[in-house]
Amino acid sequence: MESDKIVYLYTALKESKYAVVITGAGISIAAGGVTYSGMAGRLGFGARDLMSTNPEKMYAAYYKSFLGSMFEHGPTEAHKALAELEKMGYVGGIITTNVDCMHTMAGSTNVSEIEGSFQINVCEKCHNIVYGYDIWRNGEMPRCEKCGNILLPYNMYAHASVLNSELVKAQNMMRKADLIIIIGANGCYTHLYWNYQKRGTRIIQINPSRTYFDQVADLNIHLEADPVFIKLMEMFKGESSSI
Repeated sequence: MESDKIVYLYTALKESKYAVVITGAGISIAAGGVTYSGMAGRLGFGARDLMSTNPEKMYAAYYKSFLGSMFEHGPTEAHKALAELEKMGYVGGIITTNVDCMHTMAGSTNVSEIEGSFQINVCEKCHNIVYGYDIWRNGEMPRCEKCGNILLPYNMYAHASVLNSELVKAQNMMRKADLIIIIGANGCYTHLYWNYQKRGTRIIQINPSRTYFDQVADLNIHLEADPVFIKLMEMFKGESSSI
């Protein structure tokens, strides 16, 4: 029974001293938008050139394909639950390949964004770094205060390269983890930090689809993330109300 598996997840979090959550695009699907890779596919390989030659057209395409769902429909129930679990002391950190900032929007504070995100922005010309996702809400391409050139989200600026400071952060999280929860991830970049985990670390996967992690997980919950975390938080809230 899937309900028994959620009880297992609940118990594992209660027993854990440092739980690390790994998330991929699957956790954000409930927000109604496409993944960043899906957006890139729609816009084509000329997206970066269009960003420079016609930034307002590019911004409109960005908003329609990605930013709209990020700001108008996210974060999801799973994002919100993870932020609450961090506040409660049950989640130590989150490692994500997502660039949609939804973990931060939900209130999570210890997040490693492996590929950067729309809250890590770099000037194409002078390479000035500007932090914060709110600059993407203004209806036009954000520009550098130093030189006036357009700002690019790190993943576009660096051609989807790994952000080294965030990778080191992820590796340090894995060293401390005694529980790893994988949500909607397919394993992208996992090889760069996965082997830093301790032997015997418990692994739980939440994903309606089968992935590489089915082979290594101690438990697979083949459901969407939102209903799992809604039920999980009901368990925690029921516990607190009975005290």
